[in-house]
Amino acid sequence: MIKITVLVFVLFLSACKTEKFETKKNNPLTKENLYFGHKTPGLNPEIFIPKKSTSQDWELWDTDSLNMDEFYFTYQGNDPFEPLVVVYRNEGSYYRVNKYSFKHNPSDSNILYSRWTYIERTDSGWSKIKSLGSMFDREDLGIMVMSVSSKGTLVFDDYKSNKGIRISRIIDGKREEPKLLGKEINSGELTAHPFIAPDESYLIWDSEREDGYGKSDIYISFRQQDGSWGSTINMGDKINSKLVESGARLTPDGKYLLFERSEEKVREGGSTYWESKKYWVDSKIIEQLRLE
Repeated sequence: MIKITVLVFVLFLSACKTEKFETKKNNPLTKENLYFGHKTPGLNPEIFIPKKSTSQDWELWDTDSLNMDEFYFTYQGNDPFEPLVVVYRNEGSYYRVNKYSFKHNPSDSNILYSRWTYIERTDSGWSKIKSLGSMFDREDLGIMVMSVSSKGTLVFDDYKSNKGIRISRIIDGKREEPKLLGKEINSGELTAHPFIAPDESYLIWDSEREDGYGKSDIYISFRQQDGSWGSTINMGDKINSKLVESGARLTPDGKYLLFERSEEKVREGGSTYWESKKYWVDSKIIEQLRLE
């Protein structure tokens, strides 16, 4: 009965579209459709208000051989904060729904990375979720965010050990064992949510440090001519506040920096919860910091 219900749901989404589900040759997030209907910000961050999502924003993978035990949709809408993949997995008596914030290699839109997994574009749609292997798919690693450069360099955090951000490059065609970055990056507390520039010219992350504006600020380090990482730079009071700033990354075309600002609030009964707002700002703010 559950499989029939899910199949009806899938057919409903298909019927909402005027064309047949097909594998798109372009990256799901492109400069042609990313900002439709959105007034873009300048050098002062603005709250991002997404448009309402519709069935046309989602593409079902591999409709010719649909596996009802696990299937997913890829996002193609104009909300850069929306997770790229939504997975439906049969748990026996119900379907578990998980959203995955996949990242693409800027030089290869046929592979998307998320934490210790990836998916590949095939002739019939996106592949099943695959493991990145034993160097990343480990019980002692708690990866929240994985970022990838055009060269295939991977940077990621680790909430289990709280030791900070690791990096793994491709050297002579082989993937190197992930290693911790230096103290320029891994200082302070709760160092997490890294983003490496497509050309590896800078690294952005968030952390709690004594010199910060609030509980957690967003920082940047620029790559030096000798290949080392430069000193840590707080991204300033336009980005950071007394609240919690985190999760900074660029839109795929590099034009805008996205991040979230969160505040802990108290309910009438005394329990607490977090309220987050999404912000975006012109990425030229990064070049201003580089020149300072």
